[in-house]
Amino acid sequence: MSTRRTETDIQGYQAPTALSDSLQRVLVDLIELALQGKQAHWNVVGTNFRDLHLQLDELVDFAREGGDTIAERMRALDAVPDGRSDTVAGATTLPEFPAYERSTADVVELITTRIYAVVDTMRGVHDSVDAEDPSTADILHQLIDGLEKLAWLIKSENRKV
Repeated sequence: MSTRRTETDIQGYQAPTALSDSLQRVLVDLIELALQGKQAHWNVVGTNFRDLHLQLDELVDFAREGGDTIAERMRALDAVPDGRSDTVAGATTLPEFPAYERSTADVVELITTRIYAVVDTMRGVHDSVDAEDPSTADILHQLIDGLEKLAWLIKSENRKV
């Protein structure tokens, strides 16, 4: 005689607290990067304005999609993401973005610094995430690759040869 499993009996892999905490750190930094990217997008002025303005939209889209991917991965692992504004403001590793208009040259430096801060967060949690769940580490690999490419494209605006 076979026993029938109920929906409450079916469970997949559940993220341990350390994995959930690591992904939460990545999530808040991606949310903050999207917010700061939009702030820069609205207030950038100067030479090559349009190019940088459009690049910032690409960055914002990438950060938003990345944040959604991380949050949904957390839910798939029965962890609970927290993207509330007070949580993001209190936990992000990104420095505060300055107010008012900013020159394109300044925005390139400000945003590139913030992109690398997010990458540093991801690299900082990578090994523990990989040890716990290699599938989730693969997501981090893709996000790091994409962010480093965007940083390269944006910082090239200021490069002198």
